[in-house]
Amino acid sequence: MTILIRLIKSGLKPLQRSIGAIGFLSVSAVPAAAEDFYVKTRGYRVEPAPEPPAYVYNLSNTPLATYSDIDWLDVGLDFRTRYEYRENDYRPWTDKSSGAPVKKFRPDPDNLWLLRSRAYVGIHDILDPFRFAVEFEDARSYNGLYETSVADVNEFELIQGYGELYFKNALGDDRPLSIRVGRMHLELLDKRLIGNNQFRNTTNSFEGIRLFFGKKQNNWDLETFAFHPVERFKNRFDRADGDTIIYGGVFSWRQWSKIITIQPYFFGRKVDGDIHHPIEHKRRPNMDIYAPGLRVYGLFGDSGFDFDADINKQFGRFGMRPRNSATQTLQQHDALAYSLELGYTFAHDWKPRTSIYYGFGTGDKSPDDNINQRMDIFYGFNQPVSRNDYFAWDNMHAPKLRLELTPHRDVRIDTGYHAYWLESETDAWNRANLRDSTGDSGSFLGHEFDIRIRHHLNPYVDWSLSYARFTPGDFTKSQAKAGTGPYTTEPTNFFYFEVALNAFGDGKP
Repeated sequence: MTILIRLIKSGLKPLQRSIGAIGFLSVSAVPAAAEDFYVKTRGYRVEPAPEPPAYVYNLSNTPLATYSDIDWLDVGLDFRTRYEYRENDYRPWTDKSSGAPVKKFRPDPDNLWLLRSRAYVGIHDILDPFRFAVEFEDARSYNGLYETSVADVNEFELIQGYGELYFKNALGDDRPLSIRVGRMHLELLDKRLIGNNQFRNTTNSFEGIRLFFGKKQNNWDLETFAFHPVERFKNRFDRADGDTIIYGGVFSWRQWSKIITIQPYFFGRKVDGDIHHPIEHKRRPNMDIYAPGLRVYGLFGDSGFDFDADINKQFGRFGMRPRNSATQTLQQHDALAYSLELGYTFAHDWKPRTSIYYGFGTGDKSPDDNINQRMDIFYGFNQPVSRNDYFAWDNMHAPKLRLELTPHRDVRIDTGYHAYWLESETDAWNRANLRDSTGDSGSFLGHEFDIRIRHHLNPYVDWSLSYARFTPGDFTKSQAKAGTGPYTTEPTNFFYFEVALNAFGDGKP
C-alpha cells in the first residue's frame, strides 16, 4: 500500500503530462450514438488480449445452468502445459553452481515441461459504480537442464487484484469513465512496447492507477496510466519495483474504423538506478525516457488488403558508466523504431492471408559518444518478430514473409520466413548477448523459418504445435570463439507442443 500511495503521488505529474499530450484530441470528438466502432487488426499476433482474459466467461453463459441468472459474476479457470525442445539455443543461460548468467551457450538440448494454471473472479454491475477483479497464476517448469528463470517459474502469484469505479454514462450515452487502482496486467497498441506476454509461462504485471475515458467500442477513447512494474520472483510473493515508473496514454480515433484506426500515444519510463547495488540484477543506470508514437491500422475497403504500422521516437536521458569509471554519467537518449505490415486475404474458403513485414529499431553507435541510440523496448512482446524469441524491437532490420490459413473452422496454420540484420554493427544482439564493438563482424545475423498449427479440439480443449529453425549468418558465426562455445556456427531448432484446458469451455450453456 505504501508503494501504491507513493506511485500515485509521484505519478500524477507524468500522468498529467500524458493526458495533456493526448487528451486534448478528445475535446473535439463529438459523442456518437451507442454503436460498436471497434475493428480488430489483421496484423500477425499484434491484437491485444481482451479484458477480461479470453478464458473468462460470464457465469450466466457457462454450462452451469443453476447459475444462469447470475450475470454480474465473471469466472475463469484454465490450465496449460507445454513441452519445449531447444537445440543449440543462443540465449545465455544461468550457471546453477554460481547463480550467475554466463556467455557460454547450451551444450546440450533442453527438454522442458512448462505448466501454467490461472483462475479469475470479477464482479460488475451489481455493486456499481464499484467493481473488482482478482486473478491468480501458478507457473512452474520441470525437467530442464539449466537454471530456471522468472520467465518460466512464478509459483502461486496474484497477477491481478484491483478495484474499479465504473460510471457507465459519465461521458455520454454508453461512454463510460473508469478508474482502476491496484495490480493488473495490460496490453496496449500492437504489444511491441507493453504486453502481458501470453506465450511466455509467466505474466507481466503492474501496480498503480489506470484511467479510461470511453471504451474501445466508442468512436474515440483515451486510456492513461501510471504504474510501477511488478518484479517477479520464482518462489516468493512478487513486489512492485518502487524505483521504476512507467506512465503514458493512448488515444484511439475510430470514426472511420472500417478503413483506418488512428492511435497517437505517449509512454514514459523513469528509473532511479544504482550501478553499485549489492544485488547484481538490481545494478542498473538511471533512466528518464519519453516515447511518443503513432500507430495506424485498418483495411483498404473491400479490396482484401490490410495494413498495420507503428512508429516510435524516443528521447531523454540514459545513465551510462564510461569505461574504467566507477560512476555513471547521464547521456542523451535518441532512438527510433518503426514497424510496417501489409497483408492480403484471398477470397477462398481457407481464408489465406499473405503478408509482408518490415521492422526497424536503432542500436547504439558508440559507447563513448555520450548518446545512447538503442531503442528501449519497455515491456514488449517479441513473438511477432521471432518465434525463437531471439529478437525484440531494437537494433535490427527485420523483413518477413508470412502465410496464414484456416483449412477448417477449428484449424489454423501459419508459417513464415524472417531475416535479420544489425542496425548498428558496433552494438549488441541483445537477446543473445553477442557484440563486436569494432563492427568488423558485419551485420547479418541469420534467417528463421517457422510453422505453427492450432486446433480447437472441442469447447474445453485446444492444442497447438510449432517448429522454428534459425540459421546463423556471418555475424553470428564469427562469435564462435574460445570461451563462448562453438554453437553459434550451428542452426538452432525449437519445437513445442501445447495443450490448453478451459474448465468452462467456450462459455456456452
